[in-house]
Amino acid sequence: MNKPLYNFYSVIVPSYNRQDELVELLASMQTLDFPRDRFEVIVVDDGSSDQTLPYLEDFRSRARFNFQFYTQKNLGPGAARNTGMEEAHGDFFLFVDSDCYVPDHWLREIDSQLNLHQADACGGPDSYHQDFSPLLKAINYSMTSFLTTGGLRGRKGKKLAKFYPRSFNMGLSRDLWQKIGSFGFLRHGQDIEFSNRILKSGARVIYIASAFVYHKRRTTLRRFYRQVFNWGVARINLYKIDSAMLEPLHALPALVTFILICLFVLALFSPLARILLLTGILFMVVLILFSMVAAIQKYHELKPALLLPLIMPAQVIGYGMGFIYNFIRRVILGKKEKVGFTKTYYK
Repeated sequence: MNKPLYNFYSVIVPSYNRQDELVELLASMQTLDFPRDRFEVIVVDDGSSDQTLPYLEDFRSRARFNFQFYTQKNLGPGAARNTGMEEAHGDFFLFVDSDCYVPDHWLREIDSQLNLHQADACGGPDSYHQDFSPLLKAINYSMTSFLTTGGLRGRKGKKLAKFYPRSFNMGLSRDLWQKIGSFGFLRHGQDIEFSNRILKSGARVIYIASAFVYHKRRTTLRRFYRQVFNWGVARINLYKIDSAMLEPLHALPALVTFILICLFVLALFSPLARILLLTGILFMVVLILFSMVAAIQKYHELKPALLLPLIMPAQVIGYGMGFIYNFIRRVILGKKEKVGFTKTYYK
C-alpha cells in the first residue's frame, strides 16, 4: 500500500454561541468512516456567552476521536480559524462551519482525492439533508441553483465565475499555510481572500464533489437576508484588496437591484417605465415558477417550493443592496472598510 500524501488531518471549527449546532456537527464526526488515529477535531470558541464551553468539556470526555477545544475573546471566524491552525497537529487542515455536519464518507473522500490528484488544497460543496425544514431546503435551492447567485459560488463544472473554496468546506496543507500565511482581517469574505492567496500561490487546488457537507445556514428569512447583505458588502471590500476578486458577474445582482429601484421610481412618472417594470416583474415571476417546479422535483415536496418567492428575491436583492451600499461608500466616496452586520454575524 502506498504511503498517504497526508498522514494526519486537523478539522477546525470556529464557533460563537452555537452550542445547538455543535451537538449535531460533533455527533456526525463520531460516525466518520476513517481511521481514528489519522484525524483530530478542534473547536475554537470565539468568546461565547451560552453553554458552549460546558458542552465542549463534557463532549471531550466521551469523544471517540482526538478532540480539543480552545477559547478566545470575540475576534471573528477568521481569527478563530487561525487559532485552530496554530494549535493543530495535522499536516493538512480542514475547515467546517458550525452550522454544518458531515456524512460518514466525507473525510475518506477527501483523503482519497487528495492522494489521487496530489493536491495542496481542496474545496467541496454544501448540500441539504432530507430532515431539513422547508425553509432550509428553500434556502439550499436558492443558494445552489444556477439561476440565482448559486452559479457564481464555490463549485466547478457548471460555473460562471472562478472557483474559490469556501470556509464551510475547504482545506489546505500545513506547508501551503506556512507559505501563504493565515486568514486576513476581513470580518466577512475572509475565506475568499484566503482562497485567492491559495490560487495565486500556484498551489494545486481540487474540487471534491463527493465530499459535501450538510449546510443548515441561517434559520429565518431575516437572518438569511443579513447574511447575503454582508456578502454584497464583502465583495467590494475584496475588490479593494485585489481587483481580481471582483468579476463582472459578481455585480449582476446589484445591477438587477439597481434597475428595479430605478424603474419603481420612474414608473411614478413614465408609462414606458411602468411597462418595463411590469415586463421585468413578469420575467422574474416566470423564473421563480420554473424554480418552484424544479424544487418540487428535487425535494419531492411542495413546502420548500412555496417559500422560493420569498427566498430568491431576498438573496438577489439582499446581496445587491449590500454591494451597492458599499460600492458607493468605498469606491465613489472613498471611505474606509465597511463590515455590514457585525454584531449579528453568527445569528
